[in-house]
Amino acid sequence: MSELRWNPILREWVATATHRMDRPQLPKDWCPFCPGSGRVPEDYDVYIYPNDFPTFSIPPPEPSVEGTELFKVAPSAGVCDVVLYTPEHDTTLAQLPVPHIAKLVRLWRKRFGELAEMDEIKYVFIFENKGEVIGVTMPHPHGQIYAFPYVPPKVQRELESAEEHYGRTGRCLF
Repeated sequence: MSELRWNPILREWVATATHRMDRPQLPKDWCPFCPGSGRVPEDYDVYIYPNDFPTFSIPPPEPSVEGTELFKVAPSAGVCDVVLYTPEHDTTLAQLPVPHIAKLVRLWRKRFGELAEMDEIKYVFIFENKGEVIGVTMPHPHGQIYAFPYVPPKVQRELESAEEHYGRTGRCLF
């Protein structure tokens, strides 16, 4: 179950996705991101598909609990994509040739534009996780794209600071 829950202390929404705890443990000698797995095309350079265990989705599921005035709850409308960088299982983004990285960046740009056009989407975040400690279950080189129904507070503060700085100095803060 995915939903947004309001943190009244930090005054921000927190996305919860309890169903992600139920992700299957896959055999160590099999990778669904490799050609021949039956999960991805047999021949791809870069590939994008919807996350099987999304934190956000359209349409979103109804929240699993009823909110209160203090502890608000909202549907988790948004998009979660998985981006496979290469069919090569034992490589990293840093090891890919520049033309291949350029192809990946074009895919990110195209998907970013598509998501930015959606009314439900307020913020698009392209990222790569590394390591089991933070929840990566697949060692195959991949990243994700999360499209949020809100702008995260830290990002909002950064944007406001940059706008204020520009208004004061006429120069870009970044």
